[in-house]
Amino acid sequence: MIRAEWIAPRRTALLLVDMQRDFVASDGAMGRAGGNLPAVAAVAAAVAEAARLADAARGAGVPCVFTRVVTRAADETGFLREWNARRGDGAPPLCREGTPGADFVGPRPGPCELVFTKRRYDAFHGTGLDAALRGAGRDTLVVAGLTTECCVDSTVRAAFERDYHVFVVTDATACYAPDLHEAALRAMALNCAGLAAAADVCGAWKAQ
Repeated sequence: MIRAEWIAPRRTALLLVDMQRDFVASDGAMGRAGGNLPAVAAVAAAVAEAARLADAARGAGVPCVFTRVVTRAADETGFLREWNARRGDGAPPLCREGTPGADFVGPRPGPCELVFTKRRYDAFHGTGLDAALRGAGRDTLVVAGLTTECCVDSTVRAAFERDYHVFVVTDATACYAPDLHEAALRAMALNCAGLAAAADVCGAWKAQ
């Protein structure tokens, strides 16, 4: 059970990772490529739980911080082109700049809430996220978003390496396969993060 003082509003930010149309919608890039994320029942529930977390955070004075991946052809390095060619999966580009696929799904940023655009999995890489959190006096992150084994995992590990206390919300994260979701959660719990349910986080914030 998570302790309320561990995620006290004065020290905590809610980090919402890459909840975007291309990862969620049936007509998004992953859905068109056969990723079939919408078929996983946990995904719709995760989006709803993330929205509930955002509402609870705002009510408690916990800042909501959003990340999104945005890709551009001009940013595709030789390394990335070779990486994609080696995989040979023919997947379409994800979250292209200026396309509906890059739009947020579920919780959306408010007028004064921070949004960080990233090019790689890790939300700290080249974004200024760390400086913004330090400047706001935040040493604790509650993390929700997509996908558990990829951008969530990469961001959580990067946060741990920067000395943040991190809690991953198990039912407000999701990926394409339930077993992969569970394995990623177990790995993070073993190495770099606490785990919590959305109801427990919301309850802790409402009690503050």
